[in-house]
Amino acid sequence: MFAVTVLFDIHPGQMDAFLPRMIDNARTSRDTEPGCQQFDVCQEGDQVFLYEIYDDRAAFDVHLASTHFKAFDAAVAPMVARKDVQTYERVLR
Repeated sequence: MFAVTVLFDIHPGQMDAFLPRMIDNARTSRDTEPGCQQFDVCQEGDQVFLYEIYDDRAAFDVHLASTHFKAFDAAVAPMVARKDVQTYERVLR
């Protein structure tokens, strides 16, 4: 298992444009990427928190290389004030 957390700080006034794109990216990832097991999107104010589970690092790399992720990332870049990505590998089953 490979876990990914992402914390976005969204520029004020941009959440209405950002959130639908984020949700679409998450749904597409879950629906089309066999290695994506979970992709949760949470929001509080101008922050969005993602919790993603992949089979392994290779599955996450497939996600990062996907057309839908690249399009999402380019579209939302101007809306994002800060983005913090953390990755974790399972050490205990």
